Amino acid sequence: MTNAVETRLSDLGLTLPDAPAPAANYVPFVQSGNLVFVSGQISSGADGLICGKLGAELDVAQGALAAKACALALIAQLRVACGGDLSRLKRVVKLTGFVNSTPDFTDQPKVVNGASDLMVAVFGDAGRHARAAVGAPSLPLGVAVEIEGVFEIA
Repeated sequence: MTNAVETRLSDLGLTLPDAPAPAANYVPFVQSGNLVFVSGQISSGADGLICGKLGAELDVAQGALAAKACALALIAQLRVACGGDLSRLKRVVKLTGFVNSTPDFTDQPKVVNGASDLMVAVFGDAGRHARAAVGAPSLPLGVAVEIEGVFEIA
């Protein structure tokens, strides 16, 4: 049976990727009580890693698409944490976004909006969250964006 979240994803023309495996000595998520802490998800799409530095090789629109890809990976991890049932989500609590950017680039919040906007589009009011958007001089594997998330589930 399809739940409302899966229907919304389909209506948006989105398909969740397989939940990415950890690349080092950590787990993809940890549940503590009703909170699920999802490890940082790096920007990756159908063609592989989305790499580059904002303010140099990439513009804000490209960065927002990279952040959206991170958000899809976060939701994929959450789906695993929820035993495949995304209707268990009560709310997106917080996202922390890291943007690979030049020292003079100051639009990190606009980049991370790519993830924030997706969470609201998919989860409605339950997708509204606290957030940080931080510039970084580099990110793992040269990716453009990495985002971690905290979610409350039933």
